[in-house]
Amino acid sequence: MGEIVLSQVKKSFGGVSIIKGIDLTIPDGEFVVFVGPSGCGKSTLLRLIAGLEDTTSGTISIGGHDATHLPPARRGLAMVFQSYALYPHMTVRKNIAFPLRMAGVPAEEQTRKVEAAAKVLNLTAYLDRRPSQLSGGQRQRVAIGRAIVREPDAFLFDEPLSNLDAALRVSMRQEISELHQSLRTTMIYVTHDQVEAMTMADRIVVLNAGQIEQVGSPLELYRTPANLFVAGFIGSPKMNFVEGTEAKKHGAHTIGIRPEHIDIGADGPWKGKVGLCEHLGSDTFLKVDVEGIGQINVRAGGEVRLRFGDPVGLAPQQDKLHRFDSAGKAI
Repeated sequence: MGEIVLSQVKKSFGGVSIIKGIDLTIPDGEFVVFVGPSGCGKSTLLRLIAGLEDTTSGTISIGGHDATHLPPARRGLAMVFQSYALYPHMTVRKNIAFPLRMAGVPAEEQTRKVEAAAKVLNLTAYLDRRPSQLSGGQRQRVAIGRAIVREPDAFLFDEPLSNLDAALRVSMRQEISELHQSLRTTMIYVTHDQVEAMTMADRIVVLNAGQIEQVGSPLELYRTPANLFVAGFIGSPKMNFVEGTEAKKHGAHTIGIRPEHIDIGADGPWKGKVGLCEHLGSDTFLKVDVEGIGQINVRAGGEVRLRFGDPVGLAPQQDKLHRFDSAGKAI
């Protein structure tokens, strides 16, 4: 079973606290994404689970057994890194089979497992090619195949799509999500890209400075962020934040409104002038300088016939306003 439980897990390097007491339960079969800005501790936390770093204190349980001090090879986990780390002189078949060969698995069983993994990952036609003959996405699939054949209790992904171009990242997101649906194995995925997190996760763990800010489904984090950090991190374009008199009208220190929850119209209460205007066909993104408030980002569906310098009125949808106190916590 692939349930993973972290209890007050801490990690320090040379007296500097990196992970500051994490409590987290990941049920068997769940796809969990660790997300946060660079330096928030997400990769370090993944390495602690994998056993590639020693915990300073706290416990890590995998499948109901204490794995805190177990070496990586005995944790029943398989890790896929940002770098494919394939052997260039070996065929795809041999690269995928490598961990089985090292474990002394009989040749017949190696063949069966490699071919089954290749079928799942659409690599059957490439088994006799070398990595240099593959695209970036195909190489990453080979690295995932090498993890699949080990039949782990859980997969750990450390920013596996960072080296791919934008189009490949989109297709690989879909392939990894479909792989999870097929295998139903626990997966922990680390990324700094909140779009990846929103599109792939059953639950998202938002990390900041070595602490968990919030855990929830993508829509829970989008609709009910616990604080200013989560509100600003989840959602693209980012949520607008307004302080001062306008916020006080709503009994808050800060109010937040997402760009897609602002209506455009001459009678809107927020008066301003259009700055940058980006027409993308399906959406139009506007940056509007609003009197007494500052710059507001607006996302409108379809084409909007506005240009730089045009006067415009904005109306935030009142039922979509988010209110935060002076400590940045949601009210």
